[in-house]
Amino acid sequence: MWFIDCNDIKLMEYTLFPSRVDREKGANQVIEALKAIGVSEVVLAINYQPEVMLNFLKEFETKLGIKITCSQETEPLGTAGPLALARNKLIDDSGEPFFVLNSDVISEYPLKEMIEFHKSHGGEASIMVTKVDEPSKYGVVVTEESTGQVEKFVEKPKLFVGNKINAGIYLLNPSVLDRIELRPTSIEKEVFPKIAAEKKLYAMILPGFWMDIGQPRDYITGLRLYLDSLRKKSSSKLAAGPHIVGNVLVDETAKIGEGCLIGPDVAIGPGCVVESGVRLSRCTVMRGVRIKKHACISCSIIGWHSTVGQWARVENMTILGEDVHVCDEIYSNGGVVLPHKEIKSSILKPEIVM
Repeated sequence: MWFIDCNDIKLMEYTLFPSRVDREKGANQVIEALKAIGVSEVVLAINYQPEVMLNFLKEFETKLGIKITCSQETEPLGTAGPLALARNKLIDDSGEPFFVLNSDVISEYPLKEMIEFHKSHGGEASIMVTKVDEPSKYGVVVTEESTGQVEKFVEKPKLFVGNKINAGIYLLNPSVLDRIELRPTSIEKEVFPKIAAEKKLYAMILPGFWMDIGQPRDYITGLRLYLDSLRKKSSSKLAAGPHIVGNVLVDETAKIGEGCLIGPDVAIGPGCVVESGVRLSRCTVMRGVRIKKHACISCSIIGWHSTVGQWARVENMTILGEDVHVCDEIYSNGGVVLPHKEIKSSILKPEIVM
């Protein structure tokens, strides 16, 4: 059994749609990685719009041949409480460890290697860590270098104590559940330090890229890293042609018109229609979007079933929520537009349109 935490408390506080973006995108990539190592069932921890997530993932479930179930919180339970809530779904007769993965990060997923690492050290829990250039911005994981045994956690250290931070990928023995109460609990601040104090927590260094995509600008950066990784490992999945520049991912059901220039670092979702003469770069275009003739979009996220009008220009981390309609010849400079809005006048400076 495998468990994915699809809650994104940071963005939910603002009730803006990017929380759904990274939950869906992150969950997809994690589920694909789990399927690749033989996983047959996944549990999602959700407290916000569970019906939307499950409806979206039903076709994914059928496509991959993997069972996806939901453990829904009626109140936020932090990063550990959802494990207690889903206890009955996670415990079986095998006694085998289970993965816990955060969906608001994007990375490579060496899950098979992590299983081997977990078995080799014989501890109670394994966490994946990644090296960063500025560890003072994060909580640092201090380990014994030769074995990976976690010695302690240091929150945003002012003096250098190490450069490894929690990557949000865990492999836990079922006994860890006995440490967690059904209440709002932090696995990073309350559970892991206790396991580390007993010398039963080990850290494996994550190879390749890693990015927290909980914020829109980071999401675009994460997209670039993911597409670059895809180029190296499975380039046939990327789009090709005279209208493509750099790394571009286009769903097979999307339609692209003549005279477009797309890329670099663009993802176009299912059922999208991109009309002739459109320019796209460093952006994500979600399911069911229509981009009309000669529109230009860069460094932005276009939400589900939205429309961008003819000759419109959308840039500088503009974020369109679901079912937003940008009229013809409109300019958006960093606008954040909540769902179900029609934009009839230009947004000249970054602001939230409610």
